[in-house]
Amino acid sequence: MSSDVLGQLSEAGVSVWLDDISRDRLRTGNLQSLMDDYHVVGVTSNPTIFAKALSQGDAYDEQVKDLKIRAVSVEEASRALTTYDIRWACDVLRPVYDATNGQDGRVSIEVDPRVAKDTEKTIAEARNLWWMVDRPNAYIKIPATQAGLEAITETIAQGISVNVTLIFSLERHGKVIDAYMEGLEKAKANGHDLSKIFSVASFFVSRVDSEVDGRLDKLGTPEAEALRGKAAIANARLAYELFENKCATERWQALAADGANVQRPLWASTSTKDPAFPDTMYVVDLVVADTVNTMPEATIKATADHGELRGDTVHGTYDESRQVFADLEKLGIGYDDVVQVLEDEGVAKFEASWNELLDTIRTNMGL
Repeated sequence: MSSDVLGQLSEAGVSVWLDDISRDRLRTGNLQSLMDDYHVVGVTSNPTIFAKALSQGDAYDEQVKDLKIRAVSVEEASRALTTYDIRWACDVLRPVYDATNGQDGRVSIEVDPRVAKDTEKTIAEARNLWWMVDRPNAYIKIPATQAGLEAITETIAQGISVNVTLIFSLERHGKVIDAYMEGLEKAKANGHDLSKIFSVASFFVSRVDSEVDGRLDKLGTPEAEALRGKAAIANARLAYELFENKCATERWQALAADGANVQRPLWASTSTKDPAFPDTMYVVDLVVADTVNTMPEATIKATADHGELRGDTVHGTYDESRQVFADLEKLGIGYDDVVQVLEDEGVAKFEASWNELLDTIRTNMGL
């Protein structure tokens, strides 16, 4: 690397997290190498990532064999297999967690997405995963569905750190921040040390462009063409503005005085899906302090190789970002419809991946 782009990104206040996990990464030392050479300070996982990991290689064979002998159900086997990897990754990242006083060195594991619309089951699943992983640097991922909001509040209230995932809309992001603050208020009442509770709000990026650009392409006009590749970054930038505004409220200031940590925005889904776009644009165009960018390994290495940082690329863009959505509305592309489609698809995709994971385990167990 001729220049340490990822080091500069980290110095700008953007934590670099790897959006992937597998037992092969752990047993070969790949994760440690990414930490040493590419400034990786966290890991995110999801059902799709685990389904892929379980379907490749032999890293899980021995544990699967033991689970089969013990006649463990497929669903419990899935928890045993995935939490094993999360614990291991937490241990690898523990020095980062200690060095950053809990802000980074985090590893995320998601609740069963099939219960995303059931508040009580989501809370119970979150508690169970927190107990099974048993590491202070774990994050429990809870989807930001309407039912998920109460689950976020109640999980935070119990002192459990949460990565809120599948956020697409600004309205929902605001409710997620409010749910976090309510959870902290309850946690304080329950006697928890607020300085030990952390959260990130995972705002999905590239999928917004995929949905919007598909609609623009159907219009096929010069006005539509000019808006391609602009919606996702504009949406994320406005999410950061919302984060700043919430941090300026008296409600948040009171919590901060009690030691509470801000719920950092996390840019998720940051690999470009359209080959016409630069492969680092969802990184270099979202550089601002107090954020996380979780990337696949290919995006991390692309950024290290040829990413061009231009300083803070979020502040000063809010009016321009609002104009993008005003222009889209004029073309008949409604924001509310886009984000609802994306949330519904996101939950459905994770459900499908979870079922694929269970099917893979079932096959491996010979059931």
